[in-house]
Amino acid sequence: MNSSLNATAVHFDEDGMWVDLSDGRVSGAPLLAWFPRRLNASQEQRQQVRISSRGLHWEPLDEDISIYGLLEGFGNRTSNRRNFAA
Repeated sequence: MNSSLNATAVHFDEDGMWVDLSDGRVSGAPLLAWFPRRLNASQEQRQQVRISSRGLHWEPLDEDISIYGLLEGFGNRTSNRRNFAA
C-alpha cells in the first residue's frame, strides 16, 4: 500500500462512514458492523475527528483508525476481545 495515502475528509450518513482519500478515492464502512461506538455516538462526537498522517482519531470516543486498517477491512476489534474475556 502507498504509505503517502492519507485521509482528507470524513463524512457520516445514517448507516456509514465515508473517508475521502488523498488519491481521490472514497472509502466507505458500515457503522453497525464495523464501528458500533461511532454508530451510537452523537453527531457532534462523530464530527470531532482529527485527521493525521497516521489515520483518524476521535478524542471523545477514545478511538483510532489507521487508513491501512480501514482499507483492509479490519473494522472494530475491541468488542470481540471483551466477549472472549467474559
